[in-house]
Amino acid sequence: MAKRRSRGDGGLHWDDKRQRWIASVTVGYTPAGKRIVKKGSGKTKTEAKNKLKEVLRDYEDGLAIAPGDYTVERAVNDWLAYGLNGRGKRTTDLYTQQCRTHVIPALGARKLRNLGAEDVDKWLANKAKTLSTRTLQIIHSCLNRSIKRAMARDKVKRNVVDLCSVPKGKDGRPSKSLTFAQAEAVLKAAEGTRMHAYIVLALLTGARTEELRALTWGHVDLEGNPKVTPAIPPYMAVWRSVREGGKTKTKKSRRTLALPRRCVEALQRHRDQQDKDREAAGSRWKEHGLVFTSLVGTEIDPSKLRRDFRKAIKDATGVDPAEWTPRELRHSFVSLLSDHGIPLEEISRLVGHSSTAVTEAVYLQQIRPVLQGGATAMDRIFDQDPEA
Repeated sequence: MAKRRSRGDGGLHWDDKRQRWIASVTVGYTPAGKRIVKKGSGKTKTEAKNKLKEVLRDYEDGLAIAPGDYTVERAVNDWLAYGLNGRGKRTTDLYTQQCRTHVIPALGARKLRNLGAEDVDKWLANKAKTLSTRTLQIIHSCLNRSIKRAMARDKVKRNVVDLCSVPKGKDGRPSKSLTFAQAEAVLKAAEGTRMHAYIVLALLTGARTEELRALTWGHVDLEGNPKVTPAIPPYMAVWRSVREGGKTKTKKSRRTLALPRRCVEALQRHRDQQDKDREAAGSRWKEHGLVFTSLVGTEIDPSKLRRDFRKAIKDATGVDPAEWTPRELRHSFVSLLSDHGIPLEEISRLVGHSSTAVTEAVYLQQIRPVLQGGATAMDRIFDQDPEA
């Protein structure tokens, strides 16, 4: 006769359907009086009992063992679905795309509780061959936060991703700037094109692409007020961007910049052309008050902006359009000012840097007064006044 198991040792039985031994034990009761049963399974009695011991250790440590089919993919998808509340659409789309492209295909099938630090190290090292350091940081962060969320819900004991450092990725496309001769060639080539005012403004004020795309006529004054003391020059208020909520990159990126004469003239011509576009579009025109728009008044798509930019500068001497993007006009602005002796502190203020990582920046605490240093320097660099 088989020996009866001691009270509290639980039960052990054969499951014909699963073809496995099942060990189980009652560990307590819910507030409703329902038994809390923990189970372990195995092909042999010993394997089932050992599995039950492991489950009980996790339970005593305050951790509920994750289901056997709880994978890295499920953890990542749970984080994408419930862990990004309050994030902007662009941020959510970015994280989703990176997870779908780099995290899930490589690690998604692995059971979460079996994921090891060595797995993550190998994954990151492999990705470092083709991805930039910044992208590696993003995908590491996505996986790390997914596992942290799983830990908080008792799906895994520890977060091995937190133990892994991000390797250096593939070198990205180096930033570069136009020389003075190239800048003049670009400005000349762009004359008469729809992109002329945009290029002039980006090159002579250093505004970010995202700031110019969101610039409105209500934030541009082409007249100024010379009758007050001190006189107010023509200016643009860089207070918005295409980021979520219309905010600039940082609070200190909000700045009011005096406009060089060349910018004023280009914007006046651009405004006249926009009036013609509005009339030609008729009922198709969508008025948003934007300075730079599509042919029907809507915000410019970034890819179309790059395409139109390269088309506008195709005849620029000494410049290969395929090698340049609109954002490098900002780099050129900084380089030209620096080459002409403008202090780095002033350059930092003009471009709206928020830290001392690039320059030993001295920031404005308020939006006013209008920063005129950039306009004055650009008027001198790109001097059009024959009497000067």
